[in-house]
Amino acid sequence: MASDYMAGEVLPSGRYGARLSPGMVIARQDRIKVWALPPIFLVVIGVGFLFTFYDIFDINVSFIQTCTQIVAGCTPATASGSLGLPTFLSLVGYVIGALGLTQFADRFGRRDTLLITLLITGLGSLYTALSPNYLNFNISRLITGIGIGADLAIVNTYVGEVAPSAARARYTALIFIMSALGAVLGIWLGLFLTTAPEHFPLGLPFALGTSFSFGWRLMYGIGALLALLGILLRFELPESPRWLVSQGRVDKADAIVRAMEERAARQQVLEPVTTEAAVRQEDRMGYMEIFTNRQYLFRTILLLVMWFLAYITVYAIAIGITTILTSLGYPPPEAGLIAAIGTAGFVVCALFAVYFGERLERKYWLPIMAIVTLIGGIIIAVSPHGGPDQIPWGAFIGSFIIFFGFNGWVPQTYAWSAENYPTRARVTGFGIVDGGGHIGGGIGMLVIAPFVPSIGALPAFVLIAGFMIVAAIIAQFGVATRGKNLEDVSP
Repeated sequence: MASDYMAGEVLPSGRYGARLSPGMVIARQDRIKVWALPPIFLVVIGVGFLFTFYDIFDINVSFIQTCTQIVAGCTPATASGSLGLPTFLSLVGYVIGALGLTQFADRFGRRDTLLITLLITGLGSLYTALSPNYLNFNISRLITGIGIGADLAIVNTYVGEVAPSAARARYTALIFIMSALGAVLGIWLGLFLTTAPEHFPLGLPFALGTSFSFGWRLMYGIGALLALLGILLRFELPESPRWLVSQGRVDKADAIVRAMEERAARQQVLEPVTTEAAVRQEDRMGYMEIFTNRQYLFRTILLLVMWFLAYITVYAIAIGITTILTSLGYPPPEAGLIAAIGTAGFVVCALFAVYFGERLERKYWLPIMAIVTLIGGIIIAVSPHGGPDQIPWGAFIGSFIIFFGFNGWVPQTYAWSAENYPTRARVTGFGIVDGGGHIGGGIGMLVIAPFVPSIGALPAFVLIAGFMIVAAIIAQFGVATRGKNLEDVSP
């Protein structure tokens, strides 16, 4: 339908009949080419990501201290054998949350469900901090995973639905910067609070691991506080206009879009609206829509297999690199320091994705970063361990590269996964492929980590990167989405 809404015009209130058609509200949002919510909202959303990735990475260095205290007979050299179970249970919880709670987001809204997911995650982190034994530690990891799995799915969907069409991956990457900061905070705090002081480069001279036997508990307590902060801030977020339109709540969506137009008009000349967006409102939602639609079923299978394989690589490194390096002969403080240095690569890759992530189709980034990951692993494997007076430059450089590689494709692929589904099933679809894919991460930790000492460093890192390479090949059969309106990609 043609429209008389001209360039630069902020549209009138909802009482003007035809101008409140669902398709016109979405078309008005799609003409906005800038981030049209308050800039602080990027930080508000990002606080949840910061906590989520803090929780994912804080176990990396700290688990050696945890294991020696709550697992009978555990030593730093054998800690990798006990890391698999809590990691697997955390990822099982991730799947439960991603497949279960995401249904609430598609039925009852993005914003309110985001409050629930972060509350569950924070309570799980507090339970971890208070765990008296290995059994309770494992249960707490399961609970925390439930919240994380749903939260990641909803956050990525929300960002994709409110960001401009030509920059969905860019704004996902901006949020991902907070993820990188969370990872940095988790690993460096673990190094500071849970490892013994050692002369650099074997560790941190001022580390407190021998002074604070409860350092690992303090880390999870900090995580619970971060979650509380995120909950308080998220009350300020508006609901997704696309979700409101899908529920027939056009008046509310119109009010939010008008506020976005007013903010955008101060930064740009709004483009004219010439046609309405194609908006479908159907009874089928969530799982019913995905599994009864051949197009979305095919996309789901492809993305699920891709994430499953890629997450074997991601979690073997993100959670297991410190214990893997320790099992290969690195002293625990030095192994932790190598992992901590690597997180700089995580931060750099997030910044890289902000500026370059929209330059290529989403699916092309995975093979590029798979090769980068392989290169980083090989450098670590062939580098000498160093010694008390030798800085292991090779391992530091390799760690930086491997962290850049195994994270460098993630924000673009987060955006891509959400784009593959319609609004009525977007969070559920993301939850299936990302949540189900995390089973691969758990299997990787249970199956790969215990065999690393027996196969050696070079075969281990080649094997770990190999799963990501296969995932990259599979991804190339997926649909192109860059720069397209969501309703055109997934009607």
